[in-house]
Amino acid sequence: MEVNGIAHIFLTASNYERSRDFYRKLLPFLGLKPVIDTDTTYYCVGGRTAVGISAPSAEHEGAAFEQKRVGLHHLCFRARERADVDELHGFLQTLGAKIIRAPREDQWAPGYYSILFEDPDGIRLELNHVPGKGLLG
Repeated sequence: MEVNGIAHIFLTASNYERSRDFYRKLLPFLGLKPVIDTDTTYYCVGGRTAVGISAPSAEHEGAAFEQKRVGLHHLCFRARERADVDELHGFLQTLGAKIIRAPREDQWAPGYYSILFEDPDGIRLELNHVPGKGLLG
């Protein structure tokens, strides 16, 4: 057996309204189309994946995300072109998003080029471009 990618990823926001506002801008910019947009769920599909944002349970509302705790470390989207990484950088600046690392090359794979930023909860997100199939080939 060999899986065919990741079908979807769901993130739980500490402040759903704030995060939904952010992801309503970010995900369509990345080419994902909204298919669910309710008071508790925002879900977009595109690029052979889907990303959802959900409201927290009452006891976890307002909790802080901690990158080094057990669970999600970061989420990385894959760009089709290197220029897409630079284009996202400009877009994130218009949103006032916290940019952790501006676009740069890195050692993860030959030609690896990425930007690292955070959503309103501090969940780290990345967009990378690797020429050809990179390590996924």
